[in-house]
Amino acid sequence: MPIETMDLEKVESKTANLYESIVVVSKRSRQINDALKIELNMKLEPIIAKETEDDTIMNQDKLNISLEFEKRIKPTAQALQELMNDKLNYRFRFEDEQEGSKEVQ
Repeated sequence: MPIETMDLEKVESKTANLYESIVVVSKRSRQINDALKIELNMKLEPIIAKETEDDTIMNQDKLNISLEFEKRIKPTAQALQELMNDKLNYRFRFEDEQEGSKEVQ
């Protein structure tokens, strides 16, 4: 996956300031990462249960699943894309009563 540059002014325009954008993207990327971790563990659970301690050969199914997850877009890049495409909603706890607040999904 090649490195892409981002115009920080475009990122900043999605929130009140650049630091707010970074916080929003980082929290969303953590949510995405946690979901991916759960999905990976669910896929690997049956394979790991079958393995024995003496099994020194790498399980091909386990390797294929790991490679599939490595090819996916990284959580930080995915969260940043969501913010830039206006698919990411967020809110602040102290602003819940104000209109126009946004919620992280």
